[in-house]
Amino acid sequence: MEEAETHACSVLVATQEVTATSRHYVDRLFDPDPQKVLQGVIDMKNAVIGNNKQKANLIVLGAVPRLLYLLQQPSSSLELRTECAVVLGSLAMGTENNIKSLVDCHIIPALLQGLLCQDLCFIEACLRCLRTVFISPVTPVQLLYPDPTVIPHLMSLLSRSQRTQEYITQIFSHCCKTPEHQTILYNHGAIQNIAPLLISPSYKVQMQALKCFSVLAYENAQVSLTLVNVLVDGELLTQVFVRMMQRDRPIEMQLTAAKCLTYMCRAGAIRTDDTCIVLKTLPCLVRMCSKERLLEERVEGAETLAYLMEPDVELQRIASVTDHLVAMLADYFKYPSSLDHDLKHAHELRQAAFKLYASLGANDEDVRKKITETENMMDRIVSGLSESSIKVRLAAVRCLHSLSRSVQQLRTSFHDHAVWKPLMKLLQNAPDEVLVMASSTLCNLLLEFSPSKEPILESGVIELLCSLTQSDSPALRVNGIWALMNMAFQADQKVKVEIVRALGTEQLFRLLSDPDANVLMKTLGLLRNLLSTRPHIDQIMSSHGKQIMQAVTLILEGEHSIEVKEQTLCILANIADGNTAKELIMTNDDMLQKIKSYMGHSNVKLQLAATFCVSNLIWNEEDGSQERQDKLREMGFVDILHKLTQASDPSLCDRAKSAMQQYLA
Repeated sequence: MEEAETHACSVLVATQEVTATSRHYVDRLFDPDPQKVLQGVIDMKNAVIGNNKQKANLIVLGAVPRLLYLLQQPSSSLELRTECAVVLGSLAMGTENNIKSLVDCHIIPALLQGLLCQDLCFIEACLRCLRTVFISPVTPVQLLYPDPTVIPHLMSLLSRSQRTQEYITQIFSHCCKTPEHQTILYNHGAIQNIAPLLISPSYKVQMQALKCFSVLAYENAQVSLTLVNVLVDGELLTQVFVRMMQRDRPIEMQLTAAKCLTYMCRAGAIRTDDTCIVLKTLPCLVRMCSKERLLEERVEGAETLAYLMEPDVELQRIASVTDHLVAMLADYFKYPSSLDHDLKHAHELRQAAFKLYASLGANDEDVRKKITETENMMDRIVSGLSESSIKVRLAAVRCLHSLSRSVQQLRTSFHDHAVWKPLMKLLQNAPDEVLVMASSTLCNLLLEFSPSKEPILESGVIELLCSLTQSDSPALRVNGIWALMNMAFQADQKVKVEIVRALGTEQLFRLLSDPDANVLMKTLGLLRNLLSTRPHIDQIMSSHGKQIMQAVTLILEGEHSIEVKEQTLCILANIADGNTAKELIMTNDDMLQKIKSYMGHSNVKLQLAATFCVSNLIWNEEDGSQERQDKLREMGFVDILHKLTQASDPSLCDRAKSAMQQYLA
């Protein structure tokens, strides 16, 4: 008779495939003689070890509810209850479908209840089974938390034996997935209870305790700041971690200890210039990236290192000159990807390398140059942008964004490799996180000195950017409007008109009242760039003047930051520089009063911008300057200018003097 496929577990396996013996095992669980039941469970235990086919059959035949019943029955002997827990633990060692069946039969509450028993062997059997169930990706970790008595009880069992220590810390490290979980464990004394286990005589216990600390500290300032002051047998916890990173320790231990210190550093508990980071953690993580390491170690090492130095220029500089790291990462792209299994690993390696390159090149021009000069690097990034794996695409675009901060690279390698083409393609239909990175990169490619700016303009990018400004995500709105702002800088009239047409005045004014301050600032920046050079100012103001003046009024009257108001006054100064446009200000007494009040503002930046406005309105060589000067004199502007010529700020003083000159000329 043929063996049934193991993955047929959750389906009812056809009768002829279910061996008679499986049915016989299940039948014995229902024997009225407790001794025979015990013997039946022991025989079942021996039959299922390492036999996935047998496990699946027994689950299908309903062994699990019966085993759980016996495990929970007060009349069952301790020995029977323990053997039931062992068999369930063995069934859990099978496939993911087995685990699903066990969880569906409510194995978790039954085993947690079992932990209230005093017998250590039974407790260990329950914990071993719980551990196996919880480390499976198909088990909802939430199931550990609904009963508030469970976590404190698990903490109290830590002192019972090395086995309880190993299983419980493993359960904690797998079930701590959110800030809420971290807080629950922290509040129930996880740190004090687990710290002593780092110096346990058992390597397994040490490792699980270490993993616990890495998940507890991740992006958690409260935990990290507590960990810094913890003593383990008279030694600071950070020093224990440093010792665990020594080269003679197992790689898994070195890597996990480095993660703990990395997370504590990123959470603000350890300074980035602390020797334990610069001289111990960083070099340890660089070692993990070498060819000698296993694939998983290289991936984890690179990703952790990228995370460690992401915000710190000095660490980026140090890492870039440690052990030829930039060249070492080039090997991450040489992993064969012919088979499906290999492809997954190849993707993981590429993703990790791109992330690390992105971090390395985030701030330093020399490092960026080094990266782009690494063999075929730009080609690799370009092909990364169209990889099948979304994670690789995201990492590749992060890397590209990092390199696009360099004027030099924008002028050379970005142009040589026509990077903008795959980037534009990526922007067509990508998830938000890819869009945010891709559009940030596009902003840099649209700076006026970037040779890619022209071809991008010709590729119909304006419509695409305008659609980004309508996104629900503030980050995408900012990037869309930022890219348009860069595009409008010193642009031809044709481009400016096209931007205004594609964006539409309604959308432009909607953005001027956007709740996000960054969106507002960039929209004002766009408006300021659109309203530069006289013919452009006059043309745009003749068609949209009324609405623009309305928007300016609203902002100057609203509760906005100094930066926002300064930018708005600068727009007003540009309008005042137009030939016909300036009349929109001169005929608006309300606006003139506003300018006047900003000249007397307590903030120098606003005074400067308002004074600049006045200068442009009264400039001598222009038609009608006499009438404008007279009107402003009547309104009391000259007195204020006179006062400002005595200002303590030299720029303000100079600007007031040059305005006064117009009256004297």
